[in-house]
Amino acid sequence: MKIAGSTVIIFGGSSGLGAASQELLRLLGANVLVADLQPLVTGENTGSEIAFVATDVTDESSVVAALAEVRARFGAVRAVVTCAGIGHGERIIGPNNRHRLDLFQRVIDINLVGTFNVLRLAAEAMQSNEPDDEGERGVIVLTSSIAAFEGQIGQAAYAASKAGVAALALPAARELGQFGIRVVAIAPGVFETPMMQQVPEKYRQSLESQTPFPRRLGRPAEFAALVAHVLENSMLNGEVIRLDGGLRMSAR
Repeated sequence: MKIAGSTVIIFGGSSGLGAASQELLRLLGANVLVADLQPLVTGENTGSEIAFVATDVTDESSVVAALAEVRARFGAVRAVVTCAGIGHGERIIGPNNRHRLDLFQRVIDINLVGTFNVLRLAAEAMQSNEPDDEGERGVIVLTSSIAAFEGQIGQAAYAASKAGVAALALPAARELGQFGIRVVAIAPGVFETPMMQQVPEKYRQSLESQTPFPRRLGRPAEFAALVAHVLENSMLNGEVIRLDGGLRMSAR
């Protein structure tokens, strides 16, 4: 896929990994619509056009409206990036309580069900696109996490949700390949995002020390660079790509 001149919609693009992705893709010449519950704050970056629509990824009509908005503003959507998600830390059995079922359900609803909701509706919209020279009609990039493979104590809900996202990539790619639509999941390690600002400094330092190299948290711009490469490299399909500096998380 050629990024310049293409239309991209980023769910969860107002902050963190999504914000970095929309900034880079704009600089590379894409027209971008950010679909998020959090208002978009634009910086000084120059590049192609950007728009915003308030969107709840767990609501079908909300996602349909976002896809209609991007088509009306910029034309057929060629790429979708799903970055909308939340974290939650809670032990299954704590000293004085057990894991709240409603909070487990909320994480699954936003991170997994919301991602699938976007995937199915985006794929439906993309299947009618005109194919490019290689027959490609669209690319969908999902955001998983290394917690899908090495979930720590207290990450039952988050790890389960992100494992589900990772598991979506291959069956979705196999099914949607007939329409010329690729699906790739990125599983980032620990990155400098608003979510990480909520964790204790001691925990952050522990994760940095476990990373072989570079011994630091990932930068959102590095995630964005991989998103751009996935869009441009047509042989990347049905894969879950770890982006973690070699980090393999310990139990706690």
